[in-house]
Amino acid sequence: MIITRTPYRISFFGGGTDYPSWYREHGGAVLATTIDKYCYLTCRYLPPFFEHRIRVVWSRIEMCHHRDEIRHPAVREVLRHVGIERGVEIHHDGDLPARSGMGSSSAFTVGLLHALYALKGHMPSKRELALESVAIEQDRLKEAVGSQDQVLAAHGGLNHVVFGRDGEISVNPLTLSADLTQQLCRHLMLFYTGITRTASEVAESYIQRTNIKERHMQALGQMVDEGLAILNEGRDLVRFGRLLHEAWEAKRSLSASVSNKEIDDLYADARGAGAIGGKLTGAGGGGFMLLFVEPHNRARVRERLSGLLHVPFRFSFGGSQVVFFDPEQDYSAEEQDRAARILRPFRESTPGRISWGRR
Repeated sequence: MIITRTPYRISFFGGGTDYPSWYREHGGAVLATTIDKYCYLTCRYLPPFFEHRIRVVWSRIEMCHHRDEIRHPAVREVLRHVGIERGVEIHHDGDLPARSGMGSSSAFTVGLLHALYALKGHMPSKRELALESVAIEQDRLKEAVGSQDQVLAAHGGLNHVVFGRDGEISVNPLTLSADLTQQLCRHLMLFYTGITRTASEVAESYIQRTNIKERHMQALGQMVDEGLAILNEGRDLVRFGRLLHEAWEAKRSLSASVSNKEIDDLYADARGAGAIGGKLTGAGGGGFMLLFVEPHNRARVRERLSGLLHVPFRFSFGGSQVVFFDPEQDYSAEEQDRAARILRPFRESTPGRISWGRR
């Protein structure tokens, strides 16, 4: 049995420039971090005693005979990509809800890919996990997603990620002092709006029109360098908050789907209570709201947004990890075929139950 733990992320600047349709022509970059909220995937080879060969537990429970019957698209494609031909059981658990702008779908893909590789005895590098997950989501599943979520989920940490016109992706960890890293985290607050949406649907509303919005996209990219400069100087973090506000205003201008009246009102309330800047994490439209708040104003902001769930967090630096490994006794393909032949009469005579006779 294998259990992987893969972190979710929050992106500060550069979101949108990580879509291939943009960075293949202009280049792109993001400044983002992973946090101590995780996606957990438990995988094992399924013993040959069941009528189904594949069992997948997510928000639904699927029991199938072949991977092509699986309804969860990422599970189906990752199984095909890794080449799992045997019966498997997969369980998903997450610290945060799906469709909330925290990179949950990519964390799922990275974590499942990691778990299934481990099940086969392969130890992939963080780069392998990132690039193969990007290919699965963008090329196989044809999702309108960027490339930052997979990279961050695989690598973990506070990073400057650069996307080249040639498709090359480089990950540059920020070497901040422990004190400055803690200060930055203490200035951030995360609230769940309760509004769910599919990131790809929001992104499609503007990513195909990025040439029309080229000036705004260029501005979003330049803010990555400005954010890095502020952190490197390490003296006035309030400027980081103001820059978050500018970035949010720029992103709102890309599409009407990025925000709505409810979100705008919540953001205005937070600013009125002392928040300096903020944004919706991810493509927009709902999910989590990240706010930059000076520590002495945190209580006021929390009281003003008392109708929302406040989610405390810390930065996480480990990336996707195998946190449990138990090399259980294995069944060969020949043993599984033999078991299927032996058990078939029992299944046909008593569907759904196997009787072994007298003890």
